[in-house]
Amino acid sequence: MPVRTLIALAASTALASISGLALAQSAPAQRPVLPLPDKPYEGTLGRTVDQSSAPTPNPPVKAPAGAPNVILIMTDDTGFGSAATFGGPVPMPNLEALAESGLIYNRFHTTALCSPTRAALLTGRNHHSVGFGTLSELATGYPGYSGVLPRSAATIGEVLKQNGYSTAWFGKNHNTPQSEITPTGPFDRWPTGLGFEEFYGFMGGETDPTAPILYHNTQPVDPSLGKADYFLDKDLADHAVQWMKLQHSIAPDKPFLLYYAPGTSHSPIAAPEDWIAKFHGQFDQGWDKVREETFARQKAAGIIPADTKLTARPPEIPAWDSLSADQQKVAARMMESYAAALAYCDDQIGRIFAELRKSGEMDNTIVIFIEGDNGSSGDGSLNGSTNEVMTQNGVHQDTAAMLADYDGIGTARTQTQIPAPWSWAMDAPFQWTKQVASHFGGTRNGLVVSWPARIKADGKVRSQFSSVIDIAPTLYDAIGIAAPAEVNGAVQMPLQGFSLVPTFADAGAPELHTTQYFEMMGNRAIYKDGWMASTHPLRLPWTQGKSPRPDDFQWELYDLRSDYSQASDLAAKMPAKLKEMQEAFYEEAAKYDALPIDSRGFDRLQDPKTYRPKPRTNYVLERNPFWYEGGAWPDVKNKSWTMATSITVESGAAQGMIAGQGGRFCGWGLYLIGGKPVFLYRYSHKDADATRIAGAAALAPGKHRIELKFAYDGGYGKGGEATIVVDGQAVASGRIAATVPAWIAEPGTIGRDVGTSLSDEYALPFSFEGEIDAVEFDLAPR
Repeated sequence: MPVRTLIALAASTALASISGLALAQSAPAQRPVLPLPDKPYEGTLGRTVDQSSAPTPNPPVKAPAGAPNVILIMTDDTGFGSAATFGGPVPMPNLEALAESGLIYNRFHTTALCSPTRAALLTGRNHHSVGFGTLSELATGYPGYSGVLPRSAATIGEVLKQNGYSTAWFGKNHNTPQSEITPTGPFDRWPTGLGFEEFYGFMGGETDPTAPILYHNTQPVDPSLGKADYFLDKDLADHAVQWMKLQHSIAPDKPFLLYYAPGTSHSPIAAPEDWIAKFHGQFDQGWDKVREETFARQKAAGIIPADTKLTARPPEIPAWDSLSADQQKVAARMMESYAAALAYCDDQIGRIFAELRKSGEMDNTIVIFIEGDNGSSGDGSLNGSTNEVMTQNGVHQDTAAMLADYDGIGTARTQTQIPAPWSWAMDAPFQWTKQVASHFGGTRNGLVVSWPARIKADGKVRSQFSSVIDIAPTLYDAIGIAAPAEVNGAVQMPLQGFSLVPTFADAGAPELHTTQYFEMMGNRAIYKDGWMASTHPLRLPWTQGKSPRPDDFQWELYDLRSDYSQASDLAAKMPAKLKEMQEAFYEEAAKYDALPIDSRGFDRLQDPKTYRPKPRTNYVLERNPFWYEGGAWPDVKNKSWTMATSITVESGAAQGMIAGQGGRFCGWGLYLIGGKPVFLYRYSHKDADATRIAGAAALAPGKHRIELKFAYDGGYGKGGEATIVVDGQAVASGRIAATVPAWIAEPGTIGRDVGTSLSDEYALPFSFEGEIDAVEFDLAPR
């Protein structure tokens, strides 16, 4: 089929997904090919200006007349029953005020995991259709699991920028391939390459909110250095407000898109201590009671139907009353921290709204606030954690260890992750949590839409089934533009969502999104015409072990027309209906590239079928004033390795980091302190899990060759022997009992430390006092 025919077909399909109601423009602006072509000069060019027609320069692209500003907000790991706006225990007055001036959607859905939801949000297509069937870190190379956004699915940033908008993104980006998060790019899949003219935030699934690894556009920045009271939520709001001021002063007639994606309430959870104190004692009643209280408020406020049933606590989750007093004390404190973090995030978002009102732009701004990119996270084990990196590495702390950290829970001194039962409570009234795409505890999130100029301030609930892929069509419809058929030379796949604009004025508007599949790591579901078929999860988010086979999952059936919360399984009573729904699932899965179904977790990375760039065994890295992330840094886990460089010592008491990775919560580093070479390996934040190996004598001034040799025992997360070699002589060696097997949260550095300090014996940035030649890493098997 000729390319132009494909473009015409895509254009007609895109137009069909836009309602074109009079809320925006009477007809969408016809800009099927972006960027718009340059307008040829139609005048006469003589030898001189006097002999030539008047110039007619290309005018700047303008948005449709009256096009609204757009503020798109998505919090992180926030369950449906978390915020008071949706009946939860956490007060969020700014979200509440937004709901009172707009609309609440109580049947809005995400994908159950962050990278996939964000890919769907940005593009208006299903997550598998744009290569994000799972986390970017778990990409396998199959079409639906590539971890690479295709050029055929332009983001809302790109489309709006080329339709006359200023565009900015603040906060989390979890949609850039790990191999491309390097100091030299490529940058075409960073936010600035995806249509966002301004980016200030972090790359990847999470960052420490008290010591984040941040970028401004593509350049590293280190705003927390030397600031004991730093919090990321305030910093993000500062930058968002400043950008809004600049945009309004420079281009007051140009609308803007501001995408605000704080990492709250993803672990590690932290909040100012005075905010944590506000919630002291508010969760002592435990998760069972809090869930019941939330459910009662949801019903009383009309957030959920009056006949909704509260789904039962599964046997895998312990009753609050079965916990010891110490377990309850720790768990309650963790929940206090979670509530404080979410409330503080809302407080900072309120500053953005205040600036909007101050500039006079609030009335014609459509605010879309999605409370969570999936359900609340059950990744933190049944007991939670004060070092969530340990949990990610398969190590669960006992109550005594966490009780010792009690005063530091929710602060920079720990990396707090709430117990899975609290996450289950925050997902009330639904079953399960994040990751479980088969049930609403993983996929149903609160949505609030406000647009004072167009939406009557009634705070009413909208109950049409909707999905994160509906946001892009809704924005295009509200603005008055059609989804483009070609962007930057790439023919676009049709939008796969539906506009919510018809629901703005009519609570009874017909449901357009009548079929939607769900799939995440083998957990599957299909919604169709009021029915839902769901697999029962076999590997729970807080457990690890052998992955189940896709065919081993049992299916359940729900009639959502009378069962809002998926409380009554009808599979045994209606096997024919279940079979019909299962067949519908596989039709949709094939249509949207969800096949092959892959029920594995991190173990998929060990499969030889999984595509990965051929790993390097040798790295030569120069001193970097900031850090190395992603594919730029060697993976030294679960193997023997050596590191060598030449350094110039300027004094006998020289100090500073030579090279290292990680920080307070796990990692390693080779450094000088008091002139003596030190290798520190930290398995956790506990002193008992740190091994310090040091030379006896300070290095004399001058040039030295220094090496670190690590002889690994073999296996997964096992120990080994570390040896420091200076000028060809072993000066210290020691036994490392166990090593970090899967993930070190903070990046690699040469010539300094960053994020959190590996050791309390020095202060950041701990820059090396002297010269460091290129550092050579040798990972070749021996």
